[in-house]
Amino acid sequence: MSTETVTTAAARATTAEQPEELTLAGGRRWSPARLLWGAAGIVLALAVWELLSYLKGDPVILPTVQDTARTFVDYLGRRYPAAVGQTLWQHALVSVARIAAGWGAGVVLGVAIGGLMASVPLLRHLIDPLIEITRPLPPLAFIPLFIVWFGIGETSKFLLILVGVVPIMIIATISALDAVPDELVQAGRSLGGSPAWVLLTVRLRSALPSIITGMRLAMGGAWTSIVAVELIAATSGLGYLINNAGVNLQTTLVLSGIVTISILGIAFDALLRLFHRAVDPTHR
Repeated sequence: MSTETVTTAAARATTAEQPEELTLAGGRRWSPARLLWGAAGIVLALAVWELLSYLKGDPVILPTVQDTARTFVDYLGRRYPAAVGQTLWQHALVSVARIAAGWGAGVVLGVAIGGLMASVPLLRHLIDPLIEITRPLPPLAFIPLFIVWFGIGETSKFLLILVGVVPIMIIATISALDAVPDELVQAGRSLGGSPAWVLLTVRLRSALPSIITGMRLAMGGAWTSIVAVELIAATSGLGYLINNAGVNLQTTLVLSGIVTISILGIAFDALLRLFHRAVDPTHR
């Protein structure tokens, strides 16, 4: 038996012994063992929570996992506040609608401005200092100002999300477009494409995976902004529910709202990961 045959047989045996893996967005690989370890980590965290709640013995300070789960399920069908409020999932839908409007508009506006800045140097020189000045400012600092200017309606909430999303998307778009190889741009121009055509069909297409990463970062910021403004100036939404429940010492409902935000955040991020996988040929 030749050395090559032995090597091939050993490689096949090693491959057969390895657990089957699933390739997810972002190039990560999830094996059954990794999934089990992840589930074990969650179970361990819940066990620690349960132990601490029993040691504390105060359901207002730290309720048990079971009490929180019961409250979560209960308020899926019960209004909060009673009679005039909405159920937990209805509050969640209100927050999701605000996120979708502000984040969606911020993504479109940020990509458009970033694309123009990357293509027109003069425009980049004019706008870049403004971006650098406003980027370090937390969107939450604008809450009192927007309430004074636009009241506690939906406009202030929309603009607050917009202020947080647009700078992130501008920076992500410019960085992604600058990283596109010059060869691709030159190939597009050599085929007769105009600068605008090359930007839309070549540069943006090549930069899209990195832009989606910026969208994921902006989504996290959008959730932070909307929950914060709902804590202060809202009559519905998860932030309003969490704040109102906290004032009334309903800790289980506060934790239920936090868990809902976590679930929705994971769901949105998973969708963006799938989108990233669909548009990035290196992950197919």
